[in-house]
Amino acid sequence: MTGEDEAKAIRKTGSPARARVLQIWDTGMSLNNNPIVGFRLEVHAEGVEPFKAETKAVIGRLDIPQIQPGADLPVKYDPNHHTRVALDIYTDRR
Repeated sequence: MTGEDEAKAIRKTGSPARARVLQIWDTGMSLNNNPIVGFRLEVHAEGVEPFKAETKAVIGRLDIPQIQPGADLPVKYDPNHHTRVALDIYTDRR
């Protein structure tokens, strides 16, 4: 329901890229009092035309002010299915 299982799989085997946040929205769900946020992203990967994708991620409450439209974030994406993207912002917390 949170999308975290799929995100973990993408982060494990996906290709790195950068993404510009185009839009965020509250999904109405939370995990451990942290909101699950919906994202519309424009992904920029080496050797690939920029593409748009949507994903969900658990975002720490204190991180919300920095993760707004226009922010540039690290992501991993499935090179075979560009619609599968996961934020890769908490690599030090795994």
